[in-house]
Amino acid sequence: MKRLIAALFALAAAPIAVAQQAQGVGRNEIVIGSMQDLSGPVVGLSKPFKNGMEMRVEEVNASGGVNGRKIKLIVEDHGYDPKKAVLGAQKLVQKDKIFAMLGTIGTPTTLASMPILFEKNVLHLFPLTAAREMYEPLHRLKYSFAATYFDQVRAGVKHLVKMKGAKKVCTMYQDDDFGLEVMRGAEAGLKEINMVLAEKTTYKRGATEFSSQISRMKDSGCDLVVLGTIIRETLGAIGTARKIGWGVDFVGSSASYTDLIHKLGGPAMNGFYATNTVNNPYLDDASKNVRDWGQRYKEKFKEDPSVFSAYGYAAIDLFIQIAQKAGPKLTTDTFINTIENFSAPRDMFGSDAMSFSKTKHLGSNRARLSQIVNGKWTPVTDYITD
Repeated sequence: MKRLIAALFALAAAPIAVAQQAQGVGRNEIVIGSMQDLSGPVVGLSKPFKNGMEMRVEEVNASGGVNGRKIKLIVEDHGYDPKKAVLGAQKLVQKDKIFAMLGTIGTPTTLASMPILFEKNVLHLFPLTAAREMYEPLHRLKYSFAATYFDQVRAGVKHLVKMKGAKKVCTMYQDDDFGLEVMRGAEAGLKEINMVLAEKTTYKRGATEFSSQISRMKDSGCDLVVLGTIIRETLGAIGTARKIGWGVDFVGSSASYTDLIHKLGGPAMNGFYATNTVNNPYLDDASKNVRDWGQRYKEKFKEDPSVFSAYGYAAIDLFIQIAQKAGPKLTTDTFINTIENFSAPRDMFGSDAMSFSKTKHLGSNRARLSQIVNGKWTPVTDYITD
């Protein structure tokens, strides 16, 4: 009879134990998801980011995983389309049962997919977008690790205006959430030094022709142009300006800080400024750790790493550090308790030191300015505090 009673208690307790087990965390595995653009306009950013993530996952799994659990990374292609992002999030959450969504690219795509995650108590971590909505308003499930486009551009433009003695600032930005954040950051930085944008021009996502915008800004007499652009629009805008002999200074956000700019745009891109939160990992980098890492990356993927490779690697590494510290009983709550008391120094790629708390879900709000000099990104400032 005692054995029967004990067995009944065990059966009754079993569903409770299962209910307390976090989705995506098994005895030997942690399942995480990511949504990238592998077929659309920013595949040049997503592909190296995905490579960087996979490289770090492979490394940690080879060394025994996180507290004995291997990481399983599932990547969905959203093509930079919010509708596809919703479908991808539904699959990852409902079918694949992910523990966390990590590193999803794009402001409109992340904004579209976040509600699906939150409904199922799934963490949204370190997206590859620097929009303020990635950590504001405060939500227990969302965390970002790099300075927002708004803060990057606010501080960077203000610093560059003073450095170059610019008198008239214009902007060309993508007509969506991403571009608006860049434009608003420029407005805020200029307001702090009693200036305003002299001309605002926009373009629709996917545009390839920018002559009218460039002509308007040139006619306005601007001597500094803030770009809320990514890759091909950055190349198009600067290339168009140079073709008509306009030698104005251009500055972009971290969305346009990539080696693809100088690789695809050639000498015309020399002089272009951008804000950045991670340094591009060149194979001749001064740091031996970065050079060695870059060689391993090139051997694995048969191409040089980019700054987005470093972003992907660093995002997974940050997740690993926090999950490891959370201990073997990994749940959403233990992860949150750990990240809200977590800090990390600068990493080998030069990322700023990070810290999180119950009221601070952004790792760092600082960026630095870099410039393309002789076909290579070169830091102009350290992290700008102001």
